Amino acid sequence: MKEIVLINITGPDRPGLTAAITGVLARARVNILDIGQAVIHDTLSFGILVEMPDQAGMSDVLKDVLFRGYELDQQVRFTPVSAEEYRRWVTGQGKSRHIVTLLARRITAEHIARVSEITARFSLNIDHIDRLSGRIPEGLPADQGKGCVEFSVRGEPADAAALRAEFLAIGQELNVDIAFQQDSLFRRNRRLVVFDMDSTLIDAEVIDELAKAAGVGEQVAEITERAMRGELDFKASFRERMALLKGLPEDVLQGIAESLRLTEGAETLIAQLRRLGYKTAILSGGFSYFAERLQQRLGIDYVYANTLEIVDGKLTGRAIEPIVDGQRKADLLRELAAREGISLEQTIAVGDGANDLPMLSIAGLGVAFRAKPLVKQSAKQAISTLGLDGILYLLGFRDRDGCELEPE
Repeated sequence: MKEIVLINITGPDRPGLTAAITGVLARARVNILDIGQAVIHDTLSFGILVEMPDQAGMSDVLKDVLFRGYELDQQVRFTPVSAEEYRRWVTGQGKSRHIVTLLARRITAEHIARVSEITARFSLNIDHIDRLSGRIPEGLPADQGKGCVEFSVRGEPADAAALRAEFLAIGQELNVDIAFQQDSLFRRNRRLVVFDMDSTLIDAEVIDELAKAAGVGEQVAEITERAMRGELDFKASFRERMALLKGLPEDVLQGIAESLRLTEGAETLIAQLRRLGYKTAILSGGFSYFAERLQQRLGIDYVYANTLEIVDGKLTGRAIEPIVDGQRKADLLRELAAREGISLEQTIAVGDGANDLPMLSIAGLGVAFRAKPLVKQSAKQAISTLGLDGILYLLGFRDRDGCELEPE
């Protein structure tokens, strides 16, 4: 076996440095076995694993690299790699890879330390750490920032459920979100995103707003909360709440629709998904009257929601079948995937309530957004600290890809 050497170069980043170093190696006909480069705050870290064609001339080549590095104000270090070390490196390329995504308003050293400690304990080796979020301006209020660091890890945890449970626990302790997903072909090749509407795309439960207008706000809100926690059957609770709205004038609906606020990051996320060619849908246990207005505002492709029955200008209080409950949402996701000619692995589902769990469980990426504890624990991934546009980070997009948060 020919001599293999790892060359590490660190110093101030400057144009032409890579060309200068590899130019020296090119003249000696050196083979490149691995190469990686990163720049942090204008400081370069550059590594090249090389195979020397001629052991007799190796010292001259390394001397030339050292001299060229000195001219460029770089520190250069050479590390010989044994045949056994090289074999271990080659055989390691077949190991499973996963992505750990850390999201928070501000990333701290404790966040990184806790995540890396857990990955090490579960025998996962960190290959790369990258910042996906943009640079945070000085003086930005703490509740307006957004930070994301992505870890590419190698290996397969012996107990993936226990790993996720630990990530969830420290996420709650430190007020961060930690996602763990396989680094597969589908991660950046998903094509359909379906959303719940109430408390997901909009910052309200519409049925509760209707109930307030009807003077039964507390009664309906209590039923809604129990249904979203999974304590009540959705269909039964929906019919019960609808009955309490009987007699509400139709003209109240427009005022409520105009007062609804989008959730943080919703407009940015939908705009970027459309730019990237994704299809989008609202699958809501709420009402089509409001979902269709949201569709027009955001450019949503599909809407499926419940219909309010109105007779003589007033709500009848009756639920029109079929009611969009949890199972109906999952069935609709399957239907839309088939219509778009894609697999379920290429879909994303986002919701906050127990009636969203069926669709979250079958989607390639299921995201519990600012969800109830039961939903957060049961979903594949969860986001509670950032806005909806944090989902872009789970897909591997960086702010500099054109996905940076715009003011809303």
